[in-house]
Amino acid sequence: MKTEAYDKVRFIEVDENSVGQRLDNFLMTQLKGVPKSHIYKIIRRGEVRINKGRAKNIYRLKVNDLVRVPPVKMEEKSTSSPAKWMLSSLEERVIYEDEHLLVLNKPSGMAVHGGTANSHGVIETLRFLRPEERYLELVHRLDKATSGCLLIAKNRKMLNGLQSLLRNRTISKTYTALLCGVIHKQSVNVNAPLEKRTLESGEHRVRVHPEGKKSETLFEKLAQYKGATLVSASPKTGRTHQIRVHAKHFGHPIAGDERYSTPAQYKSYREKGLMRLFLHASKLEFIHPLSEKKVMFEAPLDNELEMFLKTL
Repeated sequence: MKTEAYDKVRFIEVDENSVGQRLDNFLMTQLKGVPKSHIYKIIRRGEVRINKGRAKNIYRLKVNDLVRVPPVKMEEKSTSSPAKWMLSSLEERVIYEDEHLLVLNKPSGMAVHGGTANSHGVIETLRFLRPEERYLELVHRLDKATSGCLLIAKNRKMLNGLQSLLRNRTISKTYTALLCGVIHKQSVNVNAPLEKRTLESGEHRVRVHPEGKKSETLFEKLAQYKGATLVSASPKTGRTHQIRVHAKHFGHPIAGDERYSTPAQYKSYREKGLMRLFLHASKLEFIHPLSEKKVMFEAPLDNELEMFLKTL
């Protein structure tokens, strides 16, 4: 096993290129190959310091902040390249590309970042496929089980511009989801605060809680099936697992959701042939930060989801 080491303490002064970036995302770019769970661990332990003080993973960097990055030693996975199915899958799923931006229809079952269990995720696989690209960074994330539109910046200017749009909530996101049960209303607006906990493994647990962060999702009916409802879901805020938890909160969890539906609901859809979470990031709309033109990107439902709907 080859060992990669960041064996010295480093002090990095934040410049304009990194302003506004979350601390955990910044560390992922500085400690490439280090599992996300380990990055969260060194932040919690206080080994990472900003201006000599402790900081949370969600802290957003300011210009001239001095970040202490501790020494980290890790074993590099013996696998030198991503799995063949990952390479072929991503090559076929590019929706749009220009000199600044790449839009991908992310497949279900692929994490956006490599971690302890998976040495390669979407971003690592893209970098492997495109060694000539000097800069490829995730703009946002999708759950491993969720498919659909994912933005990848090809330079720092684009990354900063898109993340600014995300913070200002000016990127319109639309998801397609199949919910358990019959919904009689044409639309349901869920406004319920969400609280997130991060486990030692880096896994997230989210629940509706009065002390959580303000969260809002609009669900609109698209089609009715026997015992299930196809909806579009438009999150007005961008919380972890927001659509999944809000769907559960109003009594209609997403079909195939092992974490937030009941064991009976999950088992029922598995027996019907649904082997994944029925949640797909179908559309993104925003003003392109560099061209200043309105753009819209759409990702069609995966064939397995289309085929499952036909069985209903």
